[in-house]
Amino acid sequence: MARVLFICLLLGLPSGLYAQGRELPDFTELAERQGPTVVNISTTQVRERRASPQIPNLEEDDPLYDFFRRFIPRPPGPGQGPREFESRSLGSGFIIGADGFILTNSHVVDSADEITVRLTDKREFKARVIGADRRTDLALIKIDATGLPAVRMGDPNRLKVGEWVVAIGSPFGFDSTVTAGIVSAKGRSLPQENFVPFIQTDVAINPGNSGGPLFNMRGEVVGINSQIYSRTGGFMGLSFAIPIDVAMDVQNQLRQSGHVSRGRIGVVIQEVSKELAESFGLAKPAGALVNAVEKGGPAEKAGVEAGDIILRFDGKSVSTSGELPRIVGNTRPGSKASIELWRKGVNRELTVTVGELPEDRVASRSERRGKQPEQAANRLGFVVVDLTPEQKHDLKLGGGVIVEEVRNNRRADVRAGDVITAVTSRGQTAEVKSMEQFNKLLAQLERNATLTLHVRRGENNLFVTVKGEGAPG
Repeated sequence: MARVLFICLLLGLPSGLYAQGRELPDFTELAERQGPTVVNISTTQVRERRASPQIPNLEEDDPLYDFFRRFIPRPPGPGQGPREFESRSLGSGFIIGADGFILTNSHVVDSADEITVRLTDKREFKARVIGADRRTDLALIKIDATGLPAVRMGDPNRLKVGEWVVAIGSPFGFDSTVTAGIVSAKGRSLPQENFVPFIQTDVAINPGNSGGPLFNMRGEVVGINSQIYSRTGGFMGLSFAIPIDVAMDVQNQLRQSGHVSRGRIGVVIQEVSKELAESFGLAKPAGALVNAVEKGGPAEKAGVEAGDIILRFDGKSVSTSGELPRIVGNTRPGSKASIELWRKGVNRELTVTVGELPEDRVASRSERRGKQPEQAANRLGFVVVDLTPEQKHDLKLGGGVIVEEVRNNRRADVRAGDVITAVTSRGQTAEVKSMEQFNKLLAQLERNATLTLHVRRGENNLFVTVKGEGAPG
């Protein structure tokens, strides 16, 4: 028992564990039984290598001839074409069906040309994507195998804060790594992540753990490890997992139709602070304050107005603004739902016909390869491509460009998949119509100018400031 007390003190655990005669949890059986259900996922992307510098046409007795011959590679011969290279990324996943269905994160397999799944018995299989949902960062993939060990599903609603949980995955490519911790919080809302009530834990999660399972002590999967909060790129004690009930609902839709259908009502909302609640006459801060209503959208047709505070939707309480997108998103498009709201000191009830949220999808590189060649980065360090007619229709935009890759400007809060719709500099705003027009617009601006980009990210519009200083010219 003295040894248990020493371990408790060493790990900073409550000495009450010793006083009550309890021992630290034993994870060995869980790791042994559930380890084979976890897989390592590696992906390959094939890109065209940029053209090599050309040797100028020099005479052999020219002083520079020998320099260019030795240090500048010769161009490929006729018919060889540009060389290609492969880039690999690593992640984790887990088997949900003995017939080869596997759940992982969408960002693990995004834009992959080839996906390889490796089991704990060292067998490798090529996988295909059944469907992926970027809004919840979930993907369902399939390998051609049978008789596989599958996980058991748990109920994340039964999780309690302080409960022990275990992660198994491949951080930095180290297969079958087991880490443990406790549930730190439940129902976390993260910026730009409106459709997932995350489970927060202090389980050590690092690059490569993404897509791996989070187990309770009964060996049941309660979540999918998705992301961390970090200032260094490594683990800092804040990890976030997607609840397994959310993931299973998404995978059911992906398996049936290849995409996820979500409801929408067409409002822009914000949190109700204590000061706002007092000014609106609410007894306590609650609900979602409507600060804009989409013209012609479902909410406007139902009679919702800017300044309304939505307290309940479809019979479900809206305690914070972050809960409303999840509740609406889980409502079947085309169905009728009740809205209880607070307007000018009075409770009102309206009925809305729920619309459908456009799929948040950007074509993969392999899909675009046949449509247009890979582009060079512009002076901001971004690779951008034109919106397709379908994307313009879905996003209800007349123009704009999609950020395909951020190469040389990691300081800017711009991500792959963002749609840039306008640029503001020195008080002047210009709409972005096409990739060519956008890059020409940047070239005309002063090198050290500070720019504000108007960005569409999923359903949100935001402004991103980009410092021109240090950007490639």
